[in-house]
Amino acid sequence: MQSEDLEKLVNWAMPYGKYKGRLLADLPGHYLNWFARTGFPAGELGRLLALMHELDHNGLTGLLGPLRKAS
Repeated sequence: MQSEDLEKLVNWAMPYGKYKGRLLADLPGHYLNWFARTGFPAGELGRLLALMHELDHNGLTGLLGPLRKAS
């Protein structure tokens, strides 16, 4: 994980699916868990979704608060 990845979570929108348009940082935990069970997409999106899942699962989403204010 790099600091740029955290910034991407608060700036990138989900490009498809039920939560299209929602920031990756705002995706619900059950959706992230679904990806963890069925497989994350390939590429950078999948890597960022996996990171968001880890943050959510471990109760670390508060780390994104200061980045939200800066963007």
